[in-house]
Amino acid sequence: MTDEDRKPPSDEARLIFAGGADGESSTTSEFALPEGMAPPRPVAGESETTSEFALPDGLDVPQPPGGDSEGSAFSTPRTYRAPAFTPPMGIPVVSLTKDAPWQDRMRTMLRMPVAERPAPERVPKAAEEGGPAVPRVLDLTLRIGELLLAGGEGAEDVEAAMFAVCRSYGLDRCEPTVTFTLLSITYQPSLVDDPVSASRTVRRRGTDYTRLAAVYRLVDDLSDSETATSLEEAYGRLAEIRRNRHPYPGWALTVAAGLLAGAASVLVGGDFVVFVAAALGAMLGDRLAWLCAGRGLPEFYQFTVAAMPPAAIGVALTLADVDVKASAVVTGGLFALLPGRALVAGVQDGLTGFYITASARLLEVMYLFVGIVVGVLLILYFGVELGAELNPDAALGTAEPEWQIGASMLLSLTFAVLLQQERSTVLIVTLNGGVAWSVYGAMHDTGEFSPVASTAVAAGLVGLFGQLLSRYRYASALPYTTAAIGPLLPGSATYFGLLSIAQNDMDAGLVSLSKAAALAMAIAIGVNLGSEISRLFLRAPSGSAGGRRAAKRTRGF
Repeated sequence: MTDEDRKPPSDEARLIFAGGADGESSTTSEFALPEGMAPPRPVAGESETTSEFALPDGLDVPQPPGGDSEGSAFSTPRTYRAPAFTPPMGIPVVSLTKDAPWQDRMRTMLRMPVAERPAPERVPKAAEEGGPAVPRVLDLTLRIGELLLAGGEGAEDVEAAMFAVCRSYGLDRCEPTVTFTLLSITYQPSLVDDPVSASRTVRRRGTDYTRLAAVYRLVDDLSDSETATSLEEAYGRLAEIRRNRHPYPGWALTVAAGLLAGAASVLVGGDFVVFVAAALGAMLGDRLAWLCAGRGLPEFYQFTVAAMPPAAIGVALTLADVDVKASAVVTGGLFALLPGRALVAGVQDGLTGFYITASARLLEVMYLFVGIVVGVLLILYFGVELGAELNPDAALGTAEPEWQIGASMLLSLTFAVLLQQERSTVLIVTLNGGVAWSVYGAMHDTGEFSPVASTAVAAGLVGLFGQLLSRYRYASALPYTTAAIGPLLPGSATYFGLLSIAQNDMDAGLVSLSKAAALAMAIAIGVNLGSEISRLFLRAPSGSAGGRRAAKRTRGF
């Protein structure tokens, strides 16, 4: 600021209107005092300044250096101190321990506001001269989230994995969003920079828990501070995961579907003949479903076609007067078709606050279930018209406890094969399924508890053990829980309801279908509750009980 641009002091401004040097009047303002009238002088000994806002004698105001006494009107005064704002309860300090699984650490980060999230503690791996390659990091994040969501992972776990990938490359101010078919993520470098957003649509879904476990290992390596994984290496590993073939061939899946149906028929009192008949019906239905899938038919019609052969074999055995429990054959075939995986994922999303995704998943379950109902009802209707006497009580028998436990373990093993699990997890989930059925049998048969309560407790133990195993191996909990709940699925209650409807007994049919829905909800809630209990009592990532926060109760408003 030059002297010409500087604002003139009051004395200089007054001299502009004064002409004392030229003999003119020294005051030209109309508010000037007339000549001869002077203001009264202060009495000697009194202060010449009487205003209470005047500075005391001896106190000089320091002048800024350089002789420039004026500053900017937008600059912060030197004596101003910003007030310290704290919520009433304070903001807890979050310290994420290194030994906690990355799922728990990222879930803790997602459940707190953006302003309270701690900043990354290490240098970003993808740092270059101009900073991280933001578009490529976001693209890698979306591709990883797509594989997880298509594999059946819950929405909260998918968001945690996406947040872990972004944070591992230094993008801490990011917000992932997951719905049933759409993934999106937004990154804002700072409060004054424009945000960068990207999205990806999930169009195809496939069940492959081996691929799911490989993606979890990739995210675990990216989240490890001691493992330096560049973007190129991450893209290469992701491409290998996509190219990897399924661990089991198609014929093995067909045989597994047959063994699953046979094991389920033994659980409801079937013998060896029933086992073989249920296995043949399920294998035939599986091949027909594969044929429909190759022709491009939607899943609704695939489930409808797959449900027909077991029901047809059961009706044919009844018409042929073969002394077997035909109802057990149909029930075993239903076990291989009930969408337990999608049901558990849908209820889990609803319990964790992802209501849109939960609604879409449960709607998908309803459509698949209706497809099964249509296929079975068509066969049962024609069987009743042809004179087949199907008695629901014939399937109420139970085998010996040893046979039931063996059948439940075989059912869990074949279910794991159908889910394309890694061979290292098949034995563990088989044992978990045997434990679940043992608990259910002890409560329902020996303790005479209700089937819904017994199912909920058994499913809760499945979720608890599955979560503990996943934390031990730093992997997803789905491979350890989904196949283990197979013996608990409500196949018999579903069949009894459909048979009653086919025999024009709507009241009994609706009651039985309502029981099947209650058992399904008990399974899903039990699995989720067991997982939450394991997280509740184990050490929290933040070192305190309030570290893993969730939504509060609304209290009616």
